Amino acid sequence: MKVSMIGTGYVGLVSGTCFAEIGHDVTCIDIDHKKIAMLRDGKSPIYEPGLNDLLERNIKTKRLSFSTDYTSVKGARVIFLAVGTPSADDGKADLHYLKDATISVAKEIADGGVIVIKSTVPVGTCKLLHKIVAEHTKKKFYIVNNPEFLKEGTAVEDFMRPDRVIIGSNDPDACLVMDELYAPLLRQGNPIHFMSNLSAEMSKYAANCFLATKISFINEIARLCDHTDADIEEVRKGISSDKRIGGLFLYPGPGYGGSCFPKDVKALCHTAKENGMELEIVEATERVNQKQKVRMFEKIRDHYKNDLKGKTFTFWGVAFKANTDDVREASAIDMSLALIRAGATVNFYDPVASENFATLMKTYPETHGKLKVFDDRYECLKNSDGLVTMTEWREFKAPDFNLIKSSLKSPVVFDARNLFDTQKIISLGFTYYSIGKFIKK
Repeated sequence: MKVSMIGTGYVGLVSGTCFAEIGHDVTCIDIDHKKIAMLRDGKSPIYEPGLNDLLERNIKTKRLSFSTDYTSVKGARVIFLAVGTPSADDGKADLHYLKDATISVAKEIADGGVIVIKSTVPVGTCKLLHKIVAEHTKKKFYIVNNPEFLKEGTAVEDFMRPDRVIIGSNDPDACLVMDELYAPLLRQGNPIHFMSNLSAEMSKYAANCFLATKISFINEIARLCDHTDADIEEVRKGISSDKRIGGLFLYPGPGYGGSCFPKDVKALCHTAKENGMELEIVEATERVNQKQKVRMFEKIRDHYKNDLKGKTFTFWGVAFKANTDDVREASAIDMSLALIRAGATVNFYDPVASENFATLMKTYPETHGKLKVFDDRYECLKNSDGLVTMTEWREFKAPDFNLIKSSLKSPVVFDARNLFDTQKIISLGFTYYSIGKFIKK
């Protein structure tokens, strides 16, 4: 099947490449000429395990191509809209990129073309886009919602072995096309759920906000453990073994970040307000998350009795999670700003996200001269007052503790990811702070 994918951001690039991998003829379209030139050379602008190999293979077989114009839409049976829908200042999803892309598609679409909304959009966007397309073409077309549920770091695996595929459409012909498109991924019984467009739009927001709520819940319980001497690792095992609860997204840490959860939580709250109601649980999720992002800063500040002037701290990891170079809404941003504003400086090392983090932090004038990037995790430690773990990269989980100890000015570790064994690190002579873990006084 011929497919056009509008947008080569995270969702569009992974989805387009994976559709090519299962045999479809895919053209990915983006107005960014530099990005398209890079992709034509087989180089991915994002870090995602396994993606580069798929790019190279499918470009070579000519199942995957890239363009800056919409010519391929004329011959496409299915056209995906996978452009960004960032948050406006009030939390509302900004749809102007999506609207522009929709107009461009409408002008080129073939009769009977299926336009698929892959972007995360507020409930009711399907109606808006139907109206826009109808204003720019007299041809028959279908509007389908197909929300994505890819996790950064495991996106290729998530696409190839989906927990489920959601299709929002009330038209049998459009549903048949989507069923055929996804058929190679569903042969092992992975479910495909057909529902209304509006329900599909709501399902995406509801899923992400529920997962964000699980993260904020376990973080708040961890905060309570700090006050009661319960151990969050033991508590987590105790509750996650209940099949009704499960263990996914129940790991305490420095709060959620990335391109999805923060944006989607805000957008769903805004949708609720537009409909005259308040989503109290979801709003609490966001408040708890904002507090959690600087929870370890509070412990650092208390350890040094409110005197952080002249101190230097080393961050291991700045990506919002492991296996990605995405630093959007990363807790390392809030932590860096809090430390720098208190008079400290920050050294940081990340296997893949350092460049993105350095670029982002340049937008904060107060960080200039206060942030230093390193290419080696141990070099980054030298002359620092303390180590702060911010991202759960595998290479951080079993480090050389003796080298850490000898590199730091004093053996202090602030473990925002609970990477280390409490008794082991204390027995080695470290002063150790964690998120909700019991430490014998």
